[in-house]
Amino acid sequence: MTLSLTILGIETSCDETAAAIVTRHADGRGEIVSDVVLSQLDEHSVYGGVVPEIAARAHVEALDTLVEEALAKAGLRLGDVDAIAATAGPGLIGGLLVGLMTGKALARVAKKPLYAVNHLEGHALTARLTDGVSFPYLMLLVSGGHTQLVLVKGVGDYQRWGTTIDDALGEAFDKTAKLLGLPYPGGPAVEKAAATGDERRFSFPRPLVGEKRLDFSFSGLKTAVRQAAEATAPVSDQDIADICASFQRAIARTMDDRISRGLERFSEEFHDFDGTPALIVAGGVAANQALRSTLTGLCARHGFRFIAPPHHLCTDNAAMIAWAGLERMALGLPADGLDVSPRSRWPLDEKAGALLGSGKRGAKA
Repeated sequence: MTLSLTILGIETSCDETAAAIVTRHADGRGEIVSDVVLSQLDEHSVYGGVVPEIAARAHVEALDTLVEEALAKAGLRLGDVDAIAATAGPGLIGGLLVGLMTGKALARVAKKPLYAVNHLEGHALTARLTDGVSFPYLMLLVSGGHTQLVLVKGVGDYQRWGTTIDDALGEAFDKTAKLLGLPYPGGPAVEKAAATGDERRFSFPRPLVGEKRLDFSFSGLKTAVRQAAEATAPVSDQDIADICASFQRAIARTMDDRISRGLERFSEEFHDFDGTPALIVAGGVAANQALRSTLTGLCARHGFRFIAPPHHLCTDNAAMIAWAGLERMALGLPADGLDVSPRSRWPLDEKAGALLGSGKRGAKA
């Protein structure tokens, strides 16, 4: 591909409404020309989680304006873009319908090709937009609905090496926060409380540590947190801080074991890899500093590059959707027909067994 390409991306899979303009230059370099995201956090925080009906209605009300804003910031009109890319799954079906139908309408009116994008593929390819990473590499996706370790071999070529067998990591953070009376979203609240806590006060389990398989489990850890809170009740602010710090320590130890085994497997399977292999982290939980510190350390021990795209590109955004469409377009892969349907479940690795973390309905990344 010798020409530069520009795509309008649309993302509405959960509770962020987003539109972006991204260009792939002739040399393969990506450029985010505009990126607009409208969060619905205030609408959902009172309920302690995302309410699908509220999310869908908010997408309907905001999306047209955000598309106009993204085009205006890029100094473009709809006819100037080369294609439209919209998230088609996985996620909340109401939100997916809004975004994909909007993408179809824009594609038809402007006579542009449409790319229906897997939200998880957007995360998987973001590091190629931000850091120009070459295939293959490992991706750790950690969010409210997904905890997966995925081998990224190429565009559309993914192998799921590990996934959660129960709760996703972000879900464990949210449920721990709710149990302790901390605000939603739980991840930042737990991390803030942990900063003043004693991480050694409570000895929480480290699920699946020592096992050869690369799956994750956080349900037992969540139960242990509940039992500790009940045994300590009524909990003081310091008790809460200590529980959060101990919880984060158990998470860090668990992830160190799970991901270390994944890095070892990668090194064995790609022993002739030319260059420094990379571990990419994506998803909202990637912002947690304790987790980042753990991953940075283990990558250094194993000789891997640790890459975490900027936080706004780790959470739900339309730039990654546009880029995923650009990757397909640059390879000459076919666009999707206007009869394409949204998929509330859509695992990256279609051959892998269906588990919670492989494409959970309504999952938030």
